[in-house]
Amino acid sequence: MRETIRDGKFVELTYKVTDRKSRHVLTRVEFPLGYVHGHNEILSPSVHKQLEGRSAGDVIEVPIDGNQIFGPRDESLVFTDRIENVPEEYRKVGSSILMENDRGQTRSFLVTWMDDEKLTVDGNNPLCGREVVFTLEILAVRDATDEETRAGGAIVAKADVDPSLMRPA
Repeated sequence: MRETIRDGKFVELTYKVTDRKSRHVLTRVEFPLGYVHGHNEILSPSVHKQLEGRSAGDVIEVPIDGNQIFGPRDESLVFTDRIENVPEEYRKVGSSILMENDRGQTRSFLVTWMDDEKLTVDGNNPLCGREVVFTLEILAVRDATDEETRAGGAIVAKADVDPSLMRPA
């Protein structure tokens, strides 16, 4: 009998997120992502709900309306500035910039456009205003260990980590 996903089960999966209209893949997780179902909700609640009762080998598609999860786009979170006002390390489309407002609240902004003179950043979640499809492939379902349950996911032994993948803090 195949194990099914329910609270307390350790699940490994991969997924991709595709824009429903354009069919472009927006993001892809190709290395197995491990979590303990019901203890570490790593994806949206609607995706987790669709995973319940599924087994290793299943591939499911879950349509998501980005507006329901992240709200509508807020154009006041889009800023264009002269490029010389932006530190050199952020002058690349796709760069993420953590900014803080005068109340100490932080938000991540993404560089979405630039030319020789100006640069635009966007503080909206990239899925805002989009209809997307999560395609998930379930690789493994098993009982979680006590250590995995406490951690909410996979435990990586130090000896299992490839040193070339480590980045300085």
